Amino acid sequence: MMALIGRILLRTFLAIIGFLIVLLLVFDRMVQFRMNDKDTYAWYHARNVDAHINYYKAEGRQIRYVQTGDNQKATILFIHGAPSSSSYWRIYMSDSILLTRATMYAPDRPGYGYSGLGKALPDIAAQAHALKVILDSLHQMHHPVVVVGVSYGGPIAARLTMDYPELVDGLVLLAPPIGPGREKLFWITYPIENPLLNWVVPRMLQSANTEKIHHKEELTKMLPLWQNIHIPVTYMQGEKDELVDTSNASFAREHLVNVPSLDVQMIPGRGHLIAFDEKARIEQAILDMLDKVEAKQQPAPIAGMKH
Repeated sequence: MMALIGRILLRTFLAIIGFLIVLLLVFDRMVQFRMNDKDTYAWYHARNVDAHINYYKAEGRQIRYVQTGDNQKATILFIHGAPSSSSYWRIYMSDSILLTRATMYAPDRPGYGYSGLGKALPDIAAQAHALKVILDSLHQMHHPVVVVGVSYGGPIAARLTMDYPELVDGLVLLAPPIGPGREKLFWITYPIENPLLNWVVPRMLQSANTEKIHHKEELTKMLPLWQNIHIPVTYMQGEKDELVDTSNASFAREHLVNVPSLDVQMIPGRGHLIAFDEKARIEQAILDMLDKVEAKQQPAPIAGMKH
């Protein structure tokens, strides 16, 4: 009798474990915030926008990016935050006005989307180096490049500009956690990094959590490099941002000492998700930045020439 009860309990235990594993796998699949190639093409096609998806190797992994537009006047590189993917930018990448002004690129950052989901790369310099490959192929075209970074993508956009100044002409930072220690940490952040708990967390959130743990350390490394930015910068953030402390705006003012222009816009009544809530305003900021960098590249009029 006891043996029978033991077998029933064992089978019940194994069934529960199996159910939990299946549940976690389903949860992981649901919480990915990414679109595969087929669905991405379909989304853009439904909006009459030609999209191209490409892959390349960098930092020991395959990196995926989406491209829209073929306007050779300028380039816009969008860098998403954490957790997220290139899909975050699709309403911008399909915008008819932006398509008339530039070719646009949106990569899946390392650790997200189809660039090694769950395999975090917390080194911000390495993240910037991985995305540099996209701009390398455009460097010989001699047209302006504007980099737009949102949330965690902000410091990566800044690091890209610090390390490779010849590749970036204008910088737009949206709710960026750029000051060391000025980003909200949750009580669960450190516990779920433990291997005993980490395996139950969806891969996308694993990458985000690892980045968050190393974020202050990575931003501290960047402190002496802010003076190396010599291009126009626009900083935008909601005044009620619940994730990134608004003191990051003061940090930008204090450390971007060598930029020709710094436009800080604090948006009343808005939280962290201004990329969606203030799309028109952000689009205008990008267009304004394009105007600035394009004007800078125009040849100066020859003295004495009549118009």
